[in-house]
Amino acid sequence: MALFGKYEALLAPMAGVSDIAFRTLCLEQGADLAFTEMVSAKGLSYANEKTRHLLALAEGEREVGVQLFGHEPDTMAAQAAWVEDALGERLAYLDVNMGCPARKIVSKGDGSALMREPELAARIVAAVKAAVAHPVTCKFRRGWEEGAETAPEFARRMEDAGVDAVCVHGRYALQMYRGRAAWDAIGRVKAAVGVPVVGNGDVRCGADAARMRAQTGCDAVMVARGAEGNPWLFAQVKAALTGEAEPAPPTVAERLAMARRHAELLSRREGRNIVRMRKHAMWYVGGLPGAAAARAKINYCTTLEDFNHVFDELEAIACEHGAPPARPATGERV
Repeated sequence: MALFGKYEALLAPMAGVSDIAFRTLCLEQGADLAFTEMVSAKGLSYANEKTRHLLALAEGEREVGVQLFGHEPDTMAAQAAWVEDALGERLAYLDVNMGCPARKIVSKGDGSALMREPELAARIVAAVKAAVAHPVTCKFRRGWEEGAETAPEFARRMEDAGVDAVCVHGRYALQMYRGRAAWDAIGRVKAAVGVPVVGNGDVRCGADAARMRAQTGCDAVMVARGAEGNPWLFAQVKAALTGEAEPAPPTVAERLAMARRHAELLSRREGRNIVRMRKHAMWYVGGLPGAAAARAKINYCTTLEDFNHVFDELEAIACEHGAPPARPATGERV
C-alpha cells in the first residue's frame, strides 16, 4: 500500500499534546505525518466548537492524520464523513481509536474497550469505510487483559471489515504504560494480516525505530511519549530508518531555544492555551542543571514572559556549567 511507503515516521495522536504547536515542531524535525489530538465523534456530532477546534491545522501544515474515538457505528461514520468534507485534501487518512486505555475513555465503551467487543469494532470500521473515500486505519493494543494476547486475531477481524492498515501498541490495555512494549506482538500481527502494520511503543531513539522495524517487519513507526520535549527524535528516527548516522542529541542551548519557540507558538493561540506549555516545559528541562527549581516555577507560569523567565534562568545556570548560550530555534532541522 503506497500510504506507508510515504509515511514511515508518524507522530501519534496524544490528548493534550498533539496540538498545532507540537505538530509544527515535530514535522519540522522530520515526522512524515502528524496526528491531531484524538477527537470525539460524539463531540463533533454536537457541533462542539471545543472539539472542532482540535481539527485546526497549522500554517503550512499540508496534511494531517485524524483519529476519532467513539463506539456508535453510525455516529463514527457520520462524523468521519464530516471530517473528510471539512479537511478535504489536507486529510491524509482517518484512524479509529481502539487503543486508548484511559479510564474516562474505556468507561464509556470507547478506546481499548472495543478490543473486548470485536464484532462492534468491525462494524465501526465497516461503517466508516463506507462513509469516506480516504483510507481508514485503526489503532489498538496487544490485548485487553494482561497475558491474553488477542491482537493478531483482532487485526484479522479489522482486515475483514475493510481496514486499510492497522497500528499496534505492544502493551495490554490494563497494563497502561507500565513495563515494556512487546515488539514481538507487533510482529505476530504483521504475520497475521495482509494490510500494512504500524508499530508503536517505546521508540525513544532512532536505533529503537530501526530495531522495531527489523524485528517486526512493520511498515512504519509511530512515536508517542518519546517525542515529548524531544521533537528532534524524528530526525533521529528518519536517519536510522534510512541507514544514515543519527544526528547528535540537542545541546542544552538547543533544548532551551526549542522550548522558547514552542511557548511562543502556543502563545499565538486563542484563550489561555499557553498554560498547556507547563507539561511541555517540564519535559524540555528534564535532566538540566537547575531543573528541580525550574519545575516549581513552571507550575505557576501563565504567560509567555513567565516561561521565558524560567528558560533565561536555566540558560544562565547552563552557561555557568560551560554550555554555550542558546541560539534562536529557526524552524529548520538541526
